[in-house]
Amino acid sequence: MKNIYEMMNNSELLESARNKILFTAERPEIIMDHGKGMYLWDTEGKSYLDFIGGWAVTCLGHCPDVMKNTLIEQADRLINASPSYYNKPMLQFARLLTDYSCFDRVFFTSSGAEANEGAIKLARKYGSKYLNGAYEIITTVNGFHGRTLATMSATGKKHWEALFAPKVSGFIHVPFNDINSVLKVVNEKTCAIMLEPIQGEGGVNTADTGYIQSLRKICDDNGILLIFDEIQTGLGRTGKLFAYEHYGIEPDIMTLAKGIGGGYPLSAMLTKEKFNVFEPGDQGGTYSAQPLGMAVGFAVVNEIIEKKLPQKAEIMGQYIFDRLFEIKEKYGFENIRGKGLLLAFDIKNEKGPEIVNECLKKGLLLNSPKSSSIRLMPPLVVQKEDVDNMICVLESVLQKVF
Repeated sequence: MKNIYEMMNNSELLESARNKILFTAERPEIIMDHGKGMYLWDTEGKSYLDFIGGWAVTCLGHCPDVMKNTLIEQADRLINASPSYYNKPMLQFARLLTDYSCFDRVFFTSSGAEANEGAIKLARKYGSKYLNGAYEIITTVNGFHGRTLATMSATGKKHWEALFAPKVSGFIHVPFNDINSVLKVVNEKTCAIMLEPIQGEGGVNTADTGYIQSLRKICDDNGILLIFDEIQTGLGRTGKLFAYEHYGIEPDIMTLAKGIGGGYPLSAMLTKEKFNVFEPGDQGGTYSAQPLGMAVGFAVVNEIIEKKLPQKAEIMGQYIFDRLFEIKEKYGFENIRGKGLLLAFDIKNEKGPEIVNECLKKGLLLNSPKSSSIRLMPPLVVQKEDVDNMICVLESVLQKVF
């Protein structure tokens, strides 16, 4: 089969993609072939400067040596021993994450949605055992927690409300950064409050410090859990190793994915010892903590820590902010926002998708989470030269679009 595809030209490959891949997304007529550092190349040899980073996934850039070497070494030793047994990379990685966070326990899985499912289940288990059966979880409008039935139910997207009915019940959506709306709905059925400290898919909306600290107090006063979805914000993305460090509080549960594996499918749910309430059979997964993923995750997170990439993300994020601010008036940017290397800005005339498409033609990958905004989430290894090149292409497109 490999030889058949090697013999196909690009048109034939695209035709095969259209006929064989289940339609779930609009994709451009390109096929990515390989990558290195800040760049991807398609099957026709065109290069793309990547300011999407696999949706904040390729934190070390494309095909970093530390990942490649770890995969080779671990694959030669042990790939999978089943979730029934401990393995050394699992223990090593769990120790690293707990040593560098405020948490005591880790559950490993493969995707952000699975990690969030685990957090939801753990909160409801705690509610069942210690909060008189409380099961409701308060989440935020425009929050995003995944695409399983439960995490779609937790997600605050208006146009998802009617999808795949009946939804999983027990989620109460309130406006983001509005503490009064939370106070109005907390009751004896509430077991947790769950949110992203910075809403990524919602458009890079940052939680206020006072809001987060008030949420912590509400949870403490009512004996309920505070869950931070750090799928997109964790592992150095915001200028801290974890975004909760910006707020002077500690969540009770935190979920991680995306950058945790540098592109390898991996996620984790972390919690305090107090909430270590699962019993055998409550939670699991065939690929939970398999050695290959654990070795890669340890290598990636260790590299983030040793290379001080959170601090570099803060510096480079400020540089991007400054460069955008320089051209803000010229092109009518509004509300440049975010932390570290999770940034966005608003544009006039809702031309976000058009800007993204024109940048793609010129070899620059950007994202438009909403038609009125552009999001930037490059690898944590981005350099000033990459930022300058991005701004150059962006300006050329903006001159054409506006």
